[in-house]
Amino acid sequence: MRINELLRSFEIYTTIEEQQLLSKLQKPTKLSSLPEREQQVAENMIRKSLLVKIGSKDPDVVANEY
Repeated sequence: MRINELLRSFEIYTTIEEQQLLSKLQKPTKLSSLPEREQQVAENMIRKSLLVKIGSKDPDVVANEY
């Protein structure tokens, strides 16, 4: 039996704050341009694969297509 047959849907838990930031980051935005709190939330969302970091020096972040 495949895992796809066992799991009908796979959702990653997001807080209200993360949902608001996801809707805000539909186009690439400099991580440094975000307020400090949103930068911390964005780093957590990168670890959850909800955001994608583009570049290494002064990176852009954008919502991951899932």
